[in-house]
Amino acid sequence: MTTEKKPNIIRRLYNWTVSWADHKAGTHALFWIAFAESSFFPIPPDVLLLALCFGAREKALKYATVCTIGSVLGGIAGWYIGWGLREPVALPLLAMFDPSGATRQQVETLYGVYGFWGILIAAITPIPYKVFTVFSGMMNYSLPLLIVASIIGRGFRFYAVALIIRTFGPKIRPFIEKHLEWCFIAGTVLLIGGFACLKFLH
Repeated sequence: MTTEKKPNIIRRLYNWTVSWADHKAGTHALFWIAFAESSFFPIPPDVLLLALCFGAREKALKYATVCTIGSVLGGIAGWYIGWGLREPVALPLLAMFDPSGATRQQVETLYGVYGFWGILIAAITPIPYKVFTVFSGMMNYSLPLLIVASIIGRGFRFYAVALIIRTFGPKIRPFIEKHLEWCFIAGTVLLIGGFACLKFLH
């Protein structure tokens, strides 16, 4: 007799997150998951955003707005956790999500070399944003820069998902679920390249 192996905690959290797509409070859940993911929750809000957008394409931009607001506010909370709760909260969180310290080193390099652009890159790409926000607070990096970059970067990330789904519908689902992070990386390059061109033209 064999027993069915239970999914690990991350898989269970993933399934729980996606399950909110079929709940009438799904929009509220999207806000709070986006908020929590920016400081301590391990599952990115993209998975629920995708499910909600595919379920109601006409509301895709609304979902992207909710997700962006939640994520930006959560990023501010993450910064304050790092700034004011270093020992009891921030360090345990960083040890959990970045045990090797590699992401923190990457964050320090990005911020040190690129400043605002480093934060913007972290806001869009697969770098764990919670590590960035909490570590930024610990290092006392500029909160206003974090907020502006979060609005642009997280907004770009979530609105891109919503617009793609609203435009192409279910037929794009297999591609976007398989290549989502690569799409974000490509989008980051295009976004920063666009800003660089504007700066050059002026």
